[in-house]
Amino acid sequence: MKFFLRLLANAVAIYAAVALLNGQGLSMDSGSWLSFIWLAVIFSAVNTFIKPLMLALGCPLVILTLGLGTLLINTLMFYLTAQIGQLFQIGFYITSFWGAFFGALIISIVGMVLNSLFHDKK
Repeated sequence: MKFFLRLLANAVAIYAAVALLNGQGLSMDSGSWLSFIWLAVIFSAVNTFIKPLMLALGCPLVILTLGLGTLLINTLMFYLTAQIGQLFQIGFYITSFWGAFFGALIISIVGMVLNSLFHDKK
């Protein structure tokens, strides 16, 4: 159940990023929730399998920039999500670096807020 709540939180976060940045570096052909859920699945898979490897390889960058390098890694993960989404013809496009950067930032903030709401307090 926790997996589905996180997936839904990611879908809402991606929707928020597209709604706020539509035409300013991000665009989505279809506004259907199914497209956002598929993007959330891709985003979760990228963050689960590729992001730890990128953090390990980029550890010197993260240390050198006092943690700000993680913003670049998150931007890269979001851009990779868009590229994989285009392979599956979802219709999600990132047209600029700043669109990917601010989209990843919005997704991080909205995802953090939503995940804190769904967090189990044992």
